[in-house]
Amino acid sequence: MKLPVVMSWSGGKDSAVALHELFNANEYEVVALLTSVSEEYRRISHHGVREVLLEQQAEAIGVPLDRVYLPSGSNHPCTNDVYEQIMGDVMAKYKTRGVETVAFGDLFLEDLRAYRERNLAKANMRGMFPLWKRDTTELAREVIASGFKSYLSCVEGKVGPGFVGRAYDHELLAVLPAGIDPCGEYGEFHTFVYDGPIFKRPVTVRVGEIVMRDGRHYADLLPGETRAPAPYEVPRIPPV
Repeated sequence: MKLPVVMSWSGGKDSAVALHELFNANEYEVVALLTSVSEEYRRISHHGVREVLLEQQAEAIGVPLDRVYLPSGSNHPCTNDVYEQIMGDVMAKYKTRGVETVAFGDLFLEDLRAYRERNLAKANMRGMFPLWKRDTTELAREVIASGFKSYLSCVEGKVGPGFVGRAYDHELLAVLPAGIDPCGEYGEFHTFVYDGPIFKRPVTVRVGEIVMRDGRHYADLLPGETRAPAPYEVPRIPPV
């Protein structure tokens, strides 16, 4: 009997590698990819990736997608209290289904892990951290060597505008500024994974407009088919 697990899913490389670890362990049944999405803008929290790409990603991986829509915009800000209430209700529903474990792709931020575990404890659930304390320089190289392919969808201003929209590869790692974690664990950058060993098929994606919002650079990633891009807006929401 495999342990049912929900994967906290950002669409990025760390989530993807953590999911790969769960698949390889052969002890877990990943029942869903859980992602928070801006209710107004329909983009992945912080990453700014369109919901349609999230859907295509989950389909290509073959795990059901569960979306949590968070209020966004100046008229309906998502405070931490609101966020915790929403997620608490979501966890309660998983609990009634017999799912008591949530997996995360976190690497070493102790305060973030403690925050997650405190909130899960309120629902009598527990967290799992398959990549915890992995050396991020080694992990970054392993991500690339194992075949995961991704683009940088969001980059903090201190990293520089020339990085957003770039492929996450060895060439990028070689030119990252000093002090920037190679996995972006401090939030320096976020990625969208479109292919790799957990995918049944790649997600067709292309880099669209590059914009700057609130000190961050964003690449508007677009589905491969031709379509008119929607206005690019990035929600202001708490960390997930």
